[in-house]
Amino acid sequence: MHLSYCTNVHPAEDLAGIVGQLDEHAGPVRREAGLDRLGVGLWMPVGVASVLAGDAGARETLAAALERNGLELRTVNAFPYRGFHDDVVKLAVYRPDWTTPERLSYTLDCARALAALLPDGAEGSISTLPLGWREGWDATASRAAEENLARLVAGLGALERETGRTVRVGIEPEPGCILDDVADVVAWLGARPALIADGLLGLCLDTCHLAVSFADPGAVVAAATAAGVRIVKVQASVALEVPTPSNPRTIAALQPFAEERYVHQVRSAHGTHAADDLPEVLDAHEPWPADQPWRVHVHIPLHARPAAPLRATTEVLLAAVDAVLAAPGGDEAHLDVETYTWSVLPASLQPATLVDGIAAELRWVREHLPHALTGTDPDAAPGGAVASGVDRAPTPAPENTRSARDHAFVLATHVGSRHDRVMSAGLTADLPAEDGRSLV
Repeated sequence: MHLSYCTNVHPAEDLAGIVGQLDEHAGPVRREAGLDRLGVGLWMPVGVASVLAGDAGARETLAAALERNGLELRTVNAFPYRGFHDDVVKLAVYRPDWTTPERLSYTLDCARALAALLPDGAEGSISTLPLGWREGWDATASRAAEENLARLVAGLGALERETGRTVRVGIEPEPGCILDDVADVVAWLGARPALIADGLLGLCLDTCHLAVSFADPGAVVAAATAAGVRIVKVQASVALEVPTPSNPRTIAALQPFAEERYVHQVRSAHGTHAADDLPEVLDAHEPWPADQPWRVHVHIPLHARPAAPLRATTEVLLAAVDAVLAAPGGDEAHLDVETYTWSVLPASLQPATLVDGIAAELRWVREHLPHALTGTDPDAAPGGAVASGVDRAPTPAPENTRSARDHAFVLATHVGSRHDRVMSAGLTADLPAEDGRSLV
């Protein structure tokens, strides 16, 4: 796997801002992490993507900034369209969705720019949103999304024939979206084999989102493999967990993570409760269940250890990477560290500088996943590695964890009333709209 860190942690909406990010952050991060070369998972806002796709001079400017900082570009984050560091982002991050020509045009621009900037002989990957936010979605929207994704695949194929460069797009499931979890993506794509036949459209596995779904990493990767869905990218990220909600300090400990910029979806382990944002849990009239763990969509730094009674889902990240490595083509997936939340994390998790924090995450990856990394000696620990205390032993599966066989044959069965009907791989059923509030 080729290691990178995602630049969506940095605010920039134009090319000059992105070049500044590379000079002021990415280059220093590489040096602080002790790396000769470092990948960047570039976030391209729509305006930058358009410029880079059509302007060779702009691409030369970016290529020069990459080279002088010892950086490589192999993957792009095309999930946020623009404004990812606005004061309030929340549900705007899911717009425009895959029903629109704007989303298609933007993603193809990202692909054209990436293809031109890839190192010789390298393949590229792009992560994208899971169709859109669930509210207001219907069969008409699903057909429009399918048609646009078919156009995307055709465009990626044409780009490959024209340039000789392969760029793959991975759909990134996220709680609350149409494709809420990995089972949803596998079911939706598996029911549309023409979209995945060439391997240009597949799955982006965000391990924070995976943890929030309480799915078993090995099972979901096995399900994707059985359905012919390629995992093109792994976003290395960690969720926040409340292992024992009965602890009287739970609510106070969660309060600092309820902030105004991003959505922080919450799920309970048994699938009985779901919330679109953390304040819904903190301010709930009916208390959430105290007899089962909760997980929160907050990207915690990979090396960090939140204070009790909270913890980080680091074991899900480790298990997911191992499962992907064992899957066909898994060693070719890109591994992108994606902690975009530094600016909104509580003071207790803040580093001295952002460069220090990101470099510590990269050292952690080199220490705990050396066997996964391209060009890394698995017997050599990196200098200055951060002690983690991570237990690599398997953890017990939650009650609603589905086996690989369950995933392969009934790919999107959901507990409780999150969905009105089951989708199977042989159907073209569409996911209904839902209110996403806590289920009691």
